[in-house]
Amino acid sequence: MPLGATLSSARAAFRDFCRIEKGLAANSLAAYDRDLERFQAFTDLNCAGCLPAAGELLAYLDHLYAAGLSTRSIARHLSTIRGLYAFQLREGKIAEDPTRVLPTPMLPRPIPKLLSSAQLEKLALAIDTSRPNGSRDRAMLALVYASGLRVSELVNLELSDLNLEMGLVQAMGKGSKQRLIPMGREAVLLLERYLAGARPLLLKGRPCRFLFVTSRGGRLTRQAFWKSLAGYGKKAGIFHGLSPHTLRHTFATHLLEGGADLRSVQTMLGHTDISTTQIYTHVVRSRLRSTLDDHHPRA
Repeated sequence: MPLGATLSSARAAFRDFCRIEKGLAANSLAAYDRDLERFQAFTDLNCAGCLPAAGELLAYLDHLYAAGLSTRSIARHLSTIRGLYAFQLREGKIAEDPTRVLPTPMLPRPIPKLLSSAQLEKLALAIDTSRPNGSRDRAMLALVYASGLRVSELVNLELSDLNLEMGLVQAMGKGSKQRLIPMGREAVLLLERYLAGARPLLLKGRPCRFLFVTSRGGRLTRQAFWKSLAGYGKKAGIFHGLSPHTLRHTFATHLLEGGADLRSVQTMLGHTDISTTQIYTHVVRSRLRSTLDDHHPRA
């Protein structure tokens, strides 16, 4: 049985640890809070607010399944709870970690969607670059495909993060980790064109440290870019649900297809664990299989 800790106090200490020591982003902290709030609601009813032991944890797992949550959601809940108990064990608040008895749901590894070179060209042509917003969006499209940035990293770029002379962009990734990523010549040219023409027209003399701006003079949001990209995808006749992450998947897959090594792709994507990057090797093998089936006479 846990050593007298209450879930409320454990939650508060764990959140401070995640925010201060792990440096988690606000979105990650909010997701942890939602998971632990649900966990506490169950605990208050069944464990009188105490930090649950192994039996109560198994009961909570049954509760999640009975509530009809998806396997992915349940796995996320368990990951949050395991993090909480690992922190309690590290701090000496509990004698042993009862989450070790919890079975982990098996998650399928979906093959991410990606674009072909022809689809990328159609997408680019769907953007009207004679308009300042179009010039900005075209530069953003080129930069994501050239660097594999996450959309949150993209919209938070500042002018000082670019080194166009050297063809480098500096991104602030998850956990406030910085990385330098090289860009291709096309992305550099489109960024230079945006910076020289469209960006000043959008700002109308107003100061802004962010790279990608709106006509109101502020930073473009990730939701706005997502919506614009989906609209261009529809105009170009590309599959439903086109998102900035599709471009990130395309960047990684095309690199591997071109002969890049997995470690280099991991570094450019900002993945902590190489197993996250390995999903793209499955994509490459799947595409090779399709090529064989479509073109080999004895396939």
